[in-house]
Amino acid sequence: MRTETGNGLFERSEAMEHSLRKLYTSYGYRLYKMSKFEPYDLYLQHRSFVTGGHILTFTDTDGRLMALKPDVTLSVIKNYRGGQQKICYHENVYRDAGASHEFREIPQAGLECIGEIDLYTQAEVLTLAAESLRLISENAILDIASVEFIGGLLEATSASEGVRQELMRLLHEKNAHNLHQLCRRENVPEPLARVWQKLAQMYGPAQTMLQELSALCLNDRMRQAVGELGTLCALLKIAPGVSVNLDFSILQDLTYYNGLVFKGFVPGLHASILSGGRYGNLVRKLGKNAGAIGFAVYLDLLSQLPNAERGVDADVLLLYGADADPAKVLEKAAEMRASGLSVRAQRQEDAGHYGRVVRMGGD
Repeated sequence: MRTETGNGLFERSEAMEHSLRKLYTSYGYRLYKMSKFEPYDLYLQHRSFVTGGHILTFTDTDGRLMALKPDVTLSVIKNYRGGQQKICYHENVYRDAGASHEFREIPQAGLECIGEIDLYTQAEVLTLAAESLRLISENAILDIASVEFIGGLLEATSASEGVRQELMRLLHEKNAHNLHQLCRRENVPEPLARVWQKLAQMYGPAQTMLQELSALCLNDRMRQAVGELGTLCALLKIAPGVSVNLDFSILQDLTYYNGLVFKGFVPGLHASILSGGRYGNLVRKLGKNAGAIGFAVYLDLLSQLPNAERGVDADVLLLYGADADPAKVLEKAAEMRASGLSVRAQRQEDAGHYGRVVRMGGD
C-alpha cells in the first residue's frame, strides 16, 4: 500500500468563495440569491453601469424580454425594501469579454450594504475588502479615492461636459502632461491646472498622501472629502500584507458613485480583482431613498495567478487490481468515507488529481 499527499479538495474559486462567505457572514451579512433571469428593462435603463456593452436576452413565454443577468447590484437595489440591508452573495454573471466579442460566465463573490451609510459602515466594508484581498494573497494593494473630492474640483474648474470627460479620461490614464496641456488650451487657471496635474502624479500610502491632498483643496466640498478619507484611514485596522494607497486614477464614471471608491490588486494580475465603493446615486436613480456601499471579487481571475493550482478531484483514489476482492474494495471505500473523506475507486490510475492514492492487491 502506498500513500501520496495532494493539495485541498475544492477548485480554487470554490474554496475562495467558501472562505469569503465565511468572512462576510461572520460580520452579519445575510446570503442573497437571485434569479438567473431579470426583466431586460432593469439593465436597459442603466446600461452604462453594467460592465460590457452587450446583454444576452430572450423572450419569456408571456412575451416579456428577459436578460441573462449581467450584474448583481441592480437586482439587490430593485429588491431593497427599507432599513439597513447587509447581504453577501456568490453569483455567476454573464457578460461579453470585450475585444473577443464572446460572452463569458463570470463567478463573483461580494457584499452590499443599502440604507444608512455612516463612517462605521464604510470602515467595516473597507476592512472586509482588505480582508478579502488578504485571503487571496499575502501581498495586496487596496487603492482608495473620493468621488466627492473630484466633484469639488470639477465645480471649481467650471468646464464644459466634453472637457470634464476629457479631464477624467486623462486622470484615469495618469497623463499629467496632457492634463496640463488641456487646461492651458481651455484657459483653465494655472492653480487649477496644477491641481489636476498633481492628482495624476499622486500615488502612495494613504495617510501620507492625505497631507498632500489637503493642500490641494479649493472649496469646502474638497476639504470635507479629505476629512472623511482621513477619518476612515484612522479607523482602519488593516492586517499585515495589505497596503492602502491613495490613487485618483481608479475613478472613471462619476454618474453612479458618491464618496469613497476603491479597487484591490494582487501580484500577478494587471487588472483589479476587487472593485467597489459608495453608489448612492445609482440607488436614487432607481427610485430608492437610501445610501449604498459594496464591492465584488472577480473569482474568475484566480486562475490567472502564477501560483494557481488545480485542486483535487477526491481526497483518496482507491486503486484495485484484477484479483482484488470487490467486497473488500467496497468495505475499504466505505470505511474511508465514514471518516469524512471523499473516495474514488477504479481499476487504473488516470490523470486526475487526488489527495491520496491507495492500492489494493494485484497489478
